[in-house]
Amino acid sequence: MADKPSIVLVHGFWGGAAHWSKVIVELHKRGFTDLHAVENPLTSLADDAERTRKMVKQLPGPVLLVGHSYGGAVITEAGDLPQVSGLVYVAAFAPDAGESPGQITQEKPPEAVDNIAPDSDGYLWIKQDKYHESFCQDLPVDEALVMAVTQKAPLGSTFGDTVTAPAWRNKPSWYQVSAQDRMIHPDNERRMAARIDPRATVELDCGHASLASRPDPVVDLIARAAEELHG
Repeated sequence: MADKPSIVLVHGFWGGAAHWSKVIVELHKRGFTDLHAVENPLTSLADDAERTRKMVKQLPGPVLLVGHSYGGAVITEAGDLPQVSGLVYVAAFAPDAGESPGQITQEKPPEAVDNIAPDSDGYLWIKQDKYHESFCQDLPVDEALVMAVTQKAPLGSTFGDTVTAPAWRNKPSWYQVSAQDRMIHPDNERRMAARIDPRATVELDCGHASLASRPDPVVDLIARAAEELHG
């Protein structure tokens, strides 16, 4: 590949930029050296999309946006910038105009929906003792424990924030489905993937945290997107 794009990784609820750690290491091994991971405030879709846009605007060349989970809604909202060349969804929400992650979740509730609880300040948490089985059942216990304790809770209202102009309508997209996902129903992922008409859909037999449990095939999809766009 002559020119590799900048890659901006966008995390979702109940985690931060470090959720991408294994993907970052593998991308770097494959020659992607212009890597960036947004740290979203998870206070509203508008705030998170603006944070992502600000990072993209700092980069000189074409950018491939990669979103996990709620990060898919963020790249859908923020991906309209001219230098964004494509979108990669990793077990992620890909809402249409007027849709919210909460609405999509309610249409087909995932297995672990009852393991999410609000606190007195309006933030939503995955119960620590349920995090492993809910978010990342295919990761080692110790790794899941760290993710549970360091989880980044979103404001509950963020679930209801709607996308305005979905970037996937105008940008090439790729989608990875997690067949054993307990946080987003796998059938919702398949439906969203079909709707965005991606250049490729990859289904992995794994839980929600595919970016941590199956980083190699996730990176395969990101690299394929980069190659097709910029090879």
